[in-house]
Amino acid sequence: MQGFTNIDLAILIVYLAAVLFAGLHFSKKEMKGKEYFKGDGSIPWWVTSVSIFATLLSPISFLSLAGNSYAGTWLMWFAQLGMIIAIPFTIKFFLPIYSRLDIDTAYHYLELRFKSKGLRVLGAVMFIIYQVGRMSIIMYLPCMVLSKLMGISVDLLIIIMGVIAIIYSYTGGLKSVLWTDFIQGSVLLIGVTFGLIYLIAHIDGGLGAINLELFNNHKFLAQDQPMFDPNILKDSVFLLIVGAGLNTIGSYVSSQDIVQRFTTTTDTKKLNNMMKTNGLLSIFISTVFYLIGTGLYVFYNVQGNPLPPAAQQDQIFASWIAFELPVGVTGLLLAAIYAASQSTLSTGLNSVASSWTLDIQSRLNKKELSFEQQTKIGQRVSLIVGIFAIIVSIILAHGSIKSAYEWFNGFMGLVLGILVGIFILGAFTKVANKFGASLAFIVSSLVMVYIKYFVDPAKVSFWSYSIISIVVSLVVGVIGSIVYNKVKGVEDLAPDGMTIFKAK
Repeated sequence: MQGFTNIDLAILIVYLAAVLFAGLHFSKKEMKGKEYFKGDGSIPWWVTSVSIFATLLSPISFLSLAGNSYAGTWLMWFAQLGMIIAIPFTIKFFLPIYSRLDIDTAYHYLELRFKSKGLRVLGAVMFIIYQVGRMSIIMYLPCMVLSKLMGISVDLLIIIMGVIAIIYSYTGGLKSVLWTDFIQGSVLLIGVTFGLIYLIAHIDGGLGAINLELFNNHKFLAQDQPMFDPNILKDSVFLLIVGAGLNTIGSYVSSQDIVQRFTTTTDTKKLNNMMKTNGLLSIFISTVFYLIGTGLYVFYNVQGNPLPPAAQQDQIFASWIAFELPVGVTGLLLAAIYAASQSTLSTGLNSVASSWTLDIQSRLNKKELSFEQQTKIGQRVSLIVGIFAIIVSIILAHGSIKSAYEWFNGFMGLVLGILVGIFILGAFTKVANKFGASLAFIVSSLVMVYIKYFVDPAKVSFWSYSIISIVVSLVVGVIGSIVYNKVKGVEDLAPDGMTIFKAK
């Protein structure tokens, strides 16, 4: 057991320097206004696809997926199958609308559909709050794990990560972010796949020993885990797939960090390829992580190899990397974990900057902002939010938050669940208007807050949040809109091209 060596540290430093150089290289051309937020039209769809993959696969997932498989079963793997629902849904219903309207941000759609600046600003505010919290946790958790393995100060790791992400998101906008995401996502895919192959080669019996644990000893699914529960609000494999699918739809259609990637092109064929490739990569890498987790269970618990130091559930994969892989490869793979955080952080910074500038500042400003003004505002927001996220991450690192992952998942389901309900209300109904959408937003928010904080999780699973939110939004939004039209004696219907009924 060699642990993290000086050679690995040198590789980590070289890797981070290379990422910074690449980000600065792609920012050579001065980007202004919409180019800063949407790219210059030169970014290939496959680069954007890997960027979406890298954004959705946060380092929280990186560390926890193998840990879940190691400590339990493959139950949570079924959440990845939600892609089978989310991708065809988004391709069929939302991408044609976004492509046709050539929207600037996700919340631009809300303004166009409901003729309401207020809903656009409200959606942007919710996203920004969610994203700032997400960035802080995504910096804090991996740095805590890597700090123990590397023997480097957690504060220093957080600051370095934040500063590098701020530099290339500040200077080059979305183009730099997408290309660095592509590099880091590719390294992640290659490195983790190599890790699985290396692990299988060092297990007595190889893949056969892993399969034995999966299917004969119930490491794939425990015998008491239900495939379906008639009460669809309770945990089951079926609810996991459907709930995860709706959560992913929430990210695809209402989260600016993902929708921003769709604004890089209006070519629906490229958008469709982007989505399909992202789905395949996501299911592939999650399967690799789960195989690694089961492989580590066989390696340590079945075949009796000595556990490395700091081998807790969510640290088992990183610990194996540090103490079992060859010198040099350890540095590269730990750099991939670190870079995954950096990638998600830079994406968050750019998406918050674009949403604040285009959805809030531009809407509330009395005079139209020039492209130069938009760019300067976006850069300042990137800098301020980046520094704020660094400070919050350092505070978290010295606090006692033990359930950050669970909190993050619950928060994501709450915020994106509420937002996606309003987007589906707008796209799937002609009758919904500004009043109905606003009422649906308020009622859905109240219902979801009550369920999250006052209802027993054993009765209503987290995975049902999006289902409940969408149903509440549709029912309240449609009824509220119809009543409003009757009372006012008007026919306030959706403008042409804003719903699925025009997406042909």
